[in-house]
Amino acid sequence: MIRRSFPTTVVQAEGKDLHPPVVLSAAKDLHPPVVLSAAKDLHVQFSRFAAVVLSALALAGAVTPVHAQTGREPYPGWDAYVTQALATWKVPGTAIAIVRHDSVIYAKGYGVRTVGAAQPVDERTVFAIGSSSKAFTSAAVAMMVDDKKVSLDGRASQYLPGFQLADPYATRELTVRDLLSHRSGLARGELAWYGSGFDRDEIVRRVRFLQPTWSFRSQFGYQNIMYITAGQIVAHVGNTTWDDFVRDRIFTPLGMSSSTTSIRQIAGRSDLASPHAEVEGVVKAVDWRNIDNAGPAGSINSTALDMAKWVRLQLGRGSFGGKRLISERMIDEMRTPHTVIPIDTGARRNNPYTHLQAYGLGWFLQDYRGKLVVQHGGNVDGMSALVAMMPEEDFGIVILTNMNGTGMPTVLMNRVFDLQLGAKPEDWSAKGFARTEAARARARDAQKKAEAARVPNTKPSLPLAKYAGTYADSLLGEVVVKDSAGTLVLAFGPNWHGTLEHWHFDTFRTRFGTPVLGPIPVQFRLGPNGTVDEVQMDLAGPATFRRKPEAATASRSTP
Repeated sequence: MIRRSFPTTVVQAEGKDLHPPVVLSAAKDLHPPVVLSAAKDLHVQFSRFAAVVLSALALAGAVTPVHAQTGREPYPGWDAYVTQALATWKVPGTAIAIVRHDSVIYAKGYGVRTVGAAQPVDERTVFAIGSSSKAFTSAAVAMMVDDKKVSLDGRASQYLPGFQLADPYATRELTVRDLLSHRSGLARGELAWYGSGFDRDEIVRRVRFLQPTWSFRSQFGYQNIMYITAGQIVAHVGNTTWDDFVRDRIFTPLGMSSSTTSIRQIAGRSDLASPHAEVEGVVKAVDWRNIDNAGPAGSINSTALDMAKWVRLQLGRGSFGGKRLISERMIDEMRTPHTVIPIDTGARRNNPYTHLQAYGLGWFLQDYRGKLVVQHGGNVDGMSALVAMMPEEDFGIVILTNMNGTGMPTVLMNRVFDLQLGAKPEDWSAKGFARTEAARARARDAQKKAEAARVPNTKPSLPLAKYAGTYADSLLGEVVVKDSAGTLVLAFGPNWHGTLEHWHFDTFRTRFGTPVLGPIPVQFRLGPNGTVDEVQMDLAGPATFRRKPEAATASRSTP
């Protein structure tokens, strides 16, 4: 068996989203999370990778304007509560818009775009919205259903010839509805897209190598690659790209002129918020990362004012400015529970007023104080977002932040729902932050135990040059290990590079060039003949790469 030097630990964090699990090292605090459940809490696994998505594509459009009351509090004490939450959660800035009865009753920015700089956030500042993008992909599919070009119960392989999963039964039976409701039976497989360099079609092709974790349709399993697949169905059937479809059929009719789907289009803009992460207790700006290849799963960038228009469309049941964009039937489909999500202890602590939770099509569904909540969060490198609505109240809110994996949007959502419903407001921020700090403390203790389990004064089994080689996985691609003047260096795909530091025995660890990722364990496995056969890395879950024969041969010939 392979020695696991960096055990997986589970932490309850506030927030929600799409992307890879977070990393907590002995030296660092919480790193980027990803939504693993529909609850208000974020179930975050402490593996070694955090993934996320960003992007942009400039658009234009005009609609009847709705005036935003940017300077007037929607509820007494709201501004003070948001300001205090920023300080509590160490969030540099946030932009918030509130919609009621087809009017933007409030839109305002708080804090700064970049730590250490003076530019304030306002309602027109651009943020990444992460997995809140999934509802746009669901809406794009809904439009194609309305156009009679796609059926929700049509098989994915019908629209993408050659589409294949590891399970032949699932390949034959998987429908568009399944793609959009996280019930494929597949765990994430995030490294097939996060920083991989593979384009969308290649990611969809490689999903055939991702082994199922659960039985097909047996339970909820958050799955970004299935959303990429849904986006490619929109592209292939519509003879377009997902980006162009979203621009032409959603952004332009809504007048979301500051919203984009590709990071390429945000270069040079002056109205951008900078992503941030907490590194060794200090909040620092980090780079925007290009993950356009996962666009349908979470690459949209937008502003509070633009996203308010998206909320108006949703609350308008598919109509905006007197024009119908989506049929009411498809709005109902998107809000119909398709996959049940069990309510665990963490979820109940975050929302003691819920009885049921499920996933629709691009939306999480739950109840809060007797009202239906339709919501979806998003976490990308250095940013967290949330779009949430109470359709029965004709009410919705958008919360955009420039902080990595923060739970602040969720607690503000609960607070504003209390105020809207006339309930006695609870201090969700203080309660949520206390739970998050307790989870961080538990995770740090687990890391300390892992550090204590390190066996001192050990050496690798072989000379370092014998570890050099090319290792491959059908889903994730290649890992190349080289001996550079007595130091091993590792390259995984076009974006991840690091020096291997010896841990113990044949286990090393590395750090890639971004502060949002913690130390990554790299374990070499020797075969019966004493040569290295495999390398295993903990990349949002264990991933095993087998040594390529030609690389092994070259290594054995090395003196």
